[in-house]
Amino acid sequence: MSSSVSQVLAVGDVARRSGVAVSTVHFYEKQGLIAGWRTAGNQRRYHRSVLRRIAIIRIAQRAGIPLAIIKDALADMPHDHVPTAADWRNFTDAWTGMLNERIRSLTQLRDQILSCIGCGCLSLDECPLRNPMDELGRSGPGPRRLIGG
Repeated sequence: MSSSVSQVLAVGDVARRSGVAVSTVHFYEKQGLIAGWRTAGNQRRYHRSVLRRIAIIRIAQRAGIPLAIIKDALADMPHDHVPTAADWRNFTDAWTGMLNERIRSLTQLRDQILSCIGCGCLSLDECPLRNPMDELGRSGPGPRRLIGG
């Protein structure tokens, strides 16, 4: 097998080696996250570098990074380029602030939800989850969001 042939993978090989379903490979391609081409026999083929790109996509998704942001991060990287450790540092540098904010927000939510009585009034003076500073209380009594007032 020549080195150029070993650099080319069928969609089933990509799915098996990356641990995602064939439909996910197609979805990622449709979203512009990865790229492939068709052979003369109309079969999808991908450069071997797609495996590292899919690994990055999956790790980023697991961290809660939206696909649009992942796509932007990968946009300037040629599809036949195998992402390096330096590329990964660039991604994580760009995503760290967003992840730290998400962690802070979720920690705050976890700590505040313990004091929620779940009454659904949405206008309690002390409801920091749905009505910070009792903004809805100035609109009148009761569940303002639920009654459209």
